[in-house]
Amino acid sequence: MKLLAIHGAEDLRWEDHPAPEPGAGEVRLRVRYVGICGSDLHYYFHGKNGEYAVREPLTPGHELSAEVDLDPSGRLAPGTPVTVHPARFGPSVPGLEERPHLRTGGDYLGSAAGFPHRQGGAAELLVVEEHMVRVLPEGLPLERAALAEPLAVAIHAVGLPGDLTGKRALVIGAGPIGLLVVAAAVNAGAAVVGASDVRPEPLERARSLGAAETFLVDTDTIDPESFDVVFECSGVGVALTQAVRAARRAGTVVQVGMFPDAEIGVNLAPMLAKELTLRGAFRFSTEIDDAISLLASTDALDAVVSHVVPATDAAAAFATARDSSASAKVLLSL
Repeated sequence: MKLLAIHGAEDLRWEDHPAPEPGAGEVRLRVRYVGICGSDLHYYFHGKNGEYAVREPLTPGHELSAEVDLDPSGRLAPGTPVTVHPARFGPSVPGLEERPHLRTGGDYLGSAAGFPHRQGGAAELLVVEEHMVRVLPEGLPLERAALAEPLAVAIHAVGLPGDLTGKRALVIGAGPIGLLVVAAAVNAGAAVVGASDVRPEPLERARSLGAAETFLVDTDTIDPESFDVVFECSGVGVALTQAVRAARRAGTVVQVGMFPDAEIGVNLAPMLAKELTLRGAFRFSTEIDDAISLLASTDALDAVVSHVVPATDAAAAFATARDSSASAKVLLSL
């Protein structure tokens, strides 16, 4: 079989490997689509994601859709369409019973956090534990189903500040995750969803997903204290400063975008006088099931997928995914 392997910064190879054999409690999948996310871009362009460097060839990809190739238990027939919950959670910890994604000791597909690395889904064949497999509803296209993992991230983030019904929500950063947060906030009942970005093209996509107000950075002004909840999805320090200014008194700021592992400049002074709640958002727990249901209910989220590129042309796909003016979510087709 063939798979993609990152050997270092901008060293991505389409390699031959033996087909993996599933053991007891495992399922072998024939992967169809894999989404390129921010961590994949860091691994490819920089050879590391935050503090985690590529120390052996790493197959990227944790956003995927597939068909069952072989289930030794016989439970799932060959050809069954599926997606995958990419996490294996660590051992139970008191106080985190309802938040297994925060436990230490787990891993995630396509991650160099541990060694040996946890290999990802950008391979023709992938073996995963059967508890990670989610069978897709009838009629959900495999291309759209590849959004299940990032949409689960968005749904988890949107759930952190509580009920959004009737509230004004702002999404800062209209990249792929920001777009999905827009869609999730609309679905959660927010009265108004706004979006801001440094480029006009992502804002056009945000409007197609239900953003009623859009703001082009350095051109449009976001009034102070004009939103009940702000989701910061860019991972840029100055954007968090803007989020704190835009949030209303006693409002909530949810940090969704991943910051670099470095000291950054952020002005949080208004947070005190407004008694804001600042929350971090990290991956998700069971929200992938909600994501699958939402994807099955509407084709509106198809607008998030801007490009589908053969995995054999992966370097060009990564370059496209890096350009937020030209792309939203880029999928690799296997």
